[in-house]
Amino acid sequence: MSEADTTPALARTLKRRHVTMITLGGVIGAGLFVGSSAAIASIGPAVVISYALAGAIVLIVMRVIAALAVAVPHAGTFTEYARAGLGRWAGRAARVGASTGWHQHATRSPQPPTRARSPAPARA
Repeated sequence: MSEADTTPALARTLKRRHVTMITLGGVIGAGLFVGSSAAIASIGPAVVISYALAGAIVLIVMRVIAALAVAVPHAGTFTEYARAGLGRWAGRAARVGASTGWHQHATRSPQPPTRARSPAPARA
């Protein structure tokens, strides 16, 4: 008996969650390409520098939060790190900022993306 006969065969099936993730990735990817093309058309190739700069900022922030999570291991959100490092006022300010951001996300997300980005109609 060879080794190929004893190894189990892989199942060639996709579960519902796999198809959902593939679909979600396709939709998000298509949206990013459409949004990027609109930005490149209006701004030009400098949008790549803007995307790289934004990505670098996100990377730095995530590394700082990871370092704080290792240095101050307790249950809580990033607002607790602000409170521990800068005082109660900073923790409150961070909470207000975070809740404001979530409020804007909740109130503006239900709009269809095409309607939110469409330009004003031209007047004759």
